[in-house]
Amino acid sequence: MSHENTTLMNEPVYAPPKPIHVLRNGVNVVARQTLAVTGLGMIVLAIPVGIATPFLPIGLPMAIVGAVLLGRNAVWGRRWMESVMTRHPQVERFAPGWLMRSVFGREKRIISK
Repeated sequence: MSHENTTLMNEPVYAPPKPIHVLRNGVNVVARQTLAVTGLGMIVLAIPVGIATPFLPIGLPMAIVGAVLLGRNAVWGRRWMESVMTRHPQVERFAPGWLMRSVFGREKRIISK
């Protein structure tokens, strides 16, 4: 018995390797936050681009793609967009139904005047 205990004590003890999903989760968080910040930047840039190109509809698709990126990749972005739509219900009126379903997972609210 004592021989078995001594051989186990003499062996070096290594920490178990970290599972790969820990690294993958960290990379996913960084990628999602990068996409969310990119979406926020696209929304901000869509305003001057839309003003600079009034006859070419470049600003609106840019803002829509930015809203999708922001809403799908960050909880803070989704909350911010929900608060904007709560404060300004006319913004939600312009949003297409597919956008509301894909970003927020719900249908458009009925706005009563």
